[in-house]
Amino acid sequence: MPENTLRRRQAAMRACDRILSGARPVTMRERLDELSAVADLDDLPDYYGDGPVTTLEQRVANLLGTEAAVWFPTGTMAQQVALRYGAQQTDAVALHPLGHQLVHERDAYATLSGLRAVTPTAAYRNPTAADLAALEEQVGTVVFELPMRDAGFVLPTWDELTEACEEAVNIGARVHFDGARIWESAPYLGRSLAEIAEQADSTYVSFYKTLGGLSGAALAGTADLARYARSWRHRHGGNLFQQWPAVMSALAGLDRELPRVPDYVRHARRVAAALAELPGARVFPQPPHTHQFRLFLPHPAGVLNAAALTLAEQRKVWFAGGWRDTEVPGVAMAELTIAAAALEWTAADVADAGERLIELCR
Repeated sequence: MPENTLRRRQAAMRACDRILSGARPVTMRERLDELSAVADLDDLPDYYGDGPVTTLEQRVANLLGTEAAVWFPTGTMAQQVALRYGAQQTDAVALHPLGHQLVHERDAYATLSGLRAVTPTAAYRNPTAADLAALEEQVGTVVFELPMRDAGFVLPTWDELTEACEEAVNIGARVHFDGARIWESAPYLGRSLAEIAEQADSTYVSFYKTLGGLSGAALAGTADLARYARSWRHRHGGNLFQQWPAVMSALAGLDRELPRVPDYVRHARRVAAALAELPGARVFPQPPHTHQFRLFLPHPAGVLNAAALTLAEQRKVWFAGGWRDTEVPGVAMAELTIAAAALEWTAADVADAGERLIELCR
């Protein structure tokens, strides 16, 4: 997105009275004010991973029911370490072609760690037990992305997930959960975070996705994994001198946002049902598995992005942005995120905003 377009969109969203998808952009001063309101800034900061970092790591380990958790400045770094940990016997890793490691990490697993991707399936879902049983070579780790963002934020059922994890063990592989969005996966799976993480040897979580932190991630698992992760975090340049602003914002997100996630997921289903009634609209998945889903409309992406901006500037209503053209000519898709700002929207509100957006496309 061009810089001037991004700034215009941010300004329009800040001025809106109502926001359906996403969150209102905040200034750096506003973020600092939020942080000072929830954090005890009279405590000493962290020094190379102690203090508040240790507090956050223990909090995550308790939530996920693991022996330990290790803070990382980025999820990309955390996932490289997790995959390297499982590569003692083979350099092969079972990755989905739509998975985060292949789509959004510039092949870091291969370029920096010398690992090799084996594809168990190309279907728009995580691998099943049958997919893993059919693999023709041994893999060190099987990765499950919960949910799979680039397949439409889709999740397996609990039975499908447990069966696939059991089969991964049967073929001699570790199980790694790319759980950047595991927080919102629990309602659909019908299990606690600890019960979900128990199925895996390692679980990565993000603090800026869903929880609204400034940045950062954690890798959770056994004490042995934690020791290994701390060594490789240092080698990757991730053992920073001080990280307390990001850490304190992560702790605030666990306190403030995590308890609200089930409400976001429930409301996303109401919003999706209302959107599905718009002329030519399609929602996927329907109903949504998490508080995020895809909306397709029969208009070009450029037209929809312009219409969304006009609606925001003229009506002070933010519908959704980031529209992208699909393989079907004249049909575009946007990813919607239903969070706190959307909870006040009724089905009638959603329908009215959608109809106004479509009218601006004509």
